[in-house]
Amino acid sequence: MTPDSAAKVPGVAPAASAGDIARRLGPVAFLGVWSAFIPALGSIFLFRYMDSLGAWLHSHESLGVVFYAVGFAILAGLALLPTYASAILGGWAFGMILGYPAALVGFLGGSLIGYAVAKPTAGERVIKLIDERPKWKVVRKALLESGFARMLLIITLLRLPPNSPFAITNLVLASVRVPLGVYVLGTLLGMAPRTGIVLYIATQISQKFSEHAKDAAKADKPWWFIVAGVVLSIVALVVIGFIANRALEKVTSEHKGVGIEAED
Repeated sequence: MTPDSAAKVPGVAPAASAGDIARRLGPVAFLGVWSAFIPALGSIFLFRYMDSLGAWLHSHESLGVVFYAVGFAILAGLALLPTYASAILGGWAFGMILGYPAALVGFLGGSLIGYAVAKPTAGERVIKLIDERPKWKVVRKALLESGFARMLLIITLLRLPPNSPFAITNLVLASVRVPLGVYVLGTLLGMAPRTGIVLYIATQISQKFSEHAKDAAKADKPWWFIVAGVVLSIVALVVIGFIANRALEKVTSEHKGVGIEAED
């Protein structure tokens, strides 16, 4: 089928270049580029000042936890920092007991801010573009028209892998108008395991490099114990990501097949 003949088929859009798609997406394209590159730059700044910032937050005790959670939400929601870097800061400053719930609150707030920014910005642009392309439309149906349980499963699996970009996923899910309730619940379920592992790693490293904790560790924890825990945690992250990606591929491919058969 030639581009000219494709343009005459109802419901099928002619082939479009990346520039054409970006032009039609307007500010959504800008948000996509921002979400892809700015968090990485923010992480450079955070890691440069991790030790001093962590010490400052820790010194403020309960108020420091509040500062951390609110800052996490704002910076992650506006795609200024990657979530893994913010989670590392939580483990570095507060350890698991305080850092883990504070990081989850930050994730929740960040996802809500990202949703609030992306949904009105996208407007009808993304939906119209998807509806013009049958394959894209089937993917959207697999997400939004498969029932609450499957929708929750898909969003959870999208959030679960350690390499899943938080800001871009916020943008995509909000742009295709995923319902807010399942969006929030899937985000929490998907982010919880990887956040716990990252916080554990950061806590162990922080203790290793803390003079007081280092002295205490000599009595009951040999250095190899901490290293082994970090290595096993990284392996767990990789395994979780692999399982999540395989499960997501299976779930979406099953629904795609049903959707394509229905359209045929």
